[in-house]
Amino acid sequence: MSHVAHELHEEFPEKAEVIHALKTGDAHFARLADEYHTLNRSIHRMETNVEPADDATIEDLKKKRLQLKDEISKIIDAA
Repeated sequence: MSHVAHELHEEFPEKAEVIHALKTGDAHFARLADEYHTLNRSIHRMETNVEPADDATIEDLKKKRLQLKDEISKIIDAA
């Protein structure tokens, strides 16, 4: 399988330890991170035509991923 871009550890490389601590110690953050991961993988499958989808669907999912990333970023910054 090809490389999947936009993984959290790539989006916040300098915050890897904080992300790990939050995933193990904050249930809300862990849920958001799991949702982000699942959504990111779905987008990747669609973009690589493993799971075909129309452009509007992909764009809607990318917007949702960005919203999740913003929420995750706020939690990381506050930690």
